[in-house]
Amino acid sequence: MKTLLSNLGIAGLLALSLGCSPQSNEQTESNEETSMESTNFGGLALYTLRDAMGTDPKGTLQKVADAGYAYVEAAGYADGKFYGMEPAEFKSYLESIGLDARSTHMGGVTLENADEQIAATKAAGFEYFVIPVPPMGMFSFGPDGMGMKGTPEELVSILTEIGEKCSAAGLELLYHNHDFEFKPMEDGTILTDYILENTDPAHVNYQMDLFWVTKAGADPVAYFEKYPGRFKAWHVKDMSEAGEFAPVGTGTIDFARILAEKDQSGMEYYLVEQDNTFDLDPLEAIKISHEGLKKFGFN
Repeated sequence: MKTLLSNLGIAGLLALSLGCSPQSNEQTESNEETSMESTNFGGLALYTLRDAMGTDPKGTLQKVADAGYAYVEAAGYADGKFYGMEPAEFKSYLESIGLDARSTHMGGVTLENADEQIAATKAAGFEYFVIPVPPMGMFSFGPDGMGMKGTPEELVSILTEIGEKCSAAGLELLYHNHDFEFKPMEDGTILTDYILENTDPAHVNYQMDLFWVTKAGADPVAYFEKYPGRFKAWHVKDMSEAGEFAPVGTGTIDFARILAEKDQSGMEYYLVEQDNTFDLDPLEAIKISHEGLKKFGFN
């Protein structure tokens, strides 16, 4: 998220060019699907392209696929639609261009609208329902940065209730962190530790944002060791020497070290995200990041 408020295959044609026997349409389609699956990899958090998604969602999604990504995370749900599309239409369009709907950030969720938002998430084909900040007015932002109103107990109660609803619908609930969840609260509580120690992994887990963990001065690998299996997704974004967002592979974060512990973390998927690309066009930034993923061995 923006510094949060600051900031396919052509197998059939190739076979013909090499003099191989022509294939049936069905075989060619199968080869095209296989080719796309083997060429495209990794995910993109569409928050990175929020402006383009707001003006031309279908065209922008095609560019995401063209850039080599295999799946996406939405961050544009409003009035029962994803980027202006009914859930079924959004799902159908992603499928038509070879993208998978993996997860969606649902920042406006409440205990009152959770059932409706969960149903929409399911209908759009997503697997993970992500709460990006403390919901229901608990998130705060001010001169001292991001934080939370209310108590950890209240947050855990909300996450648990929505998580149980997600489980019943066949979805998984993840909580997405920023930096404040890794810093001591007034009473010394580390919010991330409290959440993980007081929620059932059957219903609530984490989407770890590797930039924000690092920004907070915490070590992702140490958290994987302390709470193995709880970090089902990662947001992969790099950090410049100045401590700002940067395309993957152009900054200071040791992704190779982190990636080596993916099994212990429980990571099931990951997403490139860059909250602010500064003077770099966001579409160019995601292409640089996709090349960066290869550098570290993401696949």
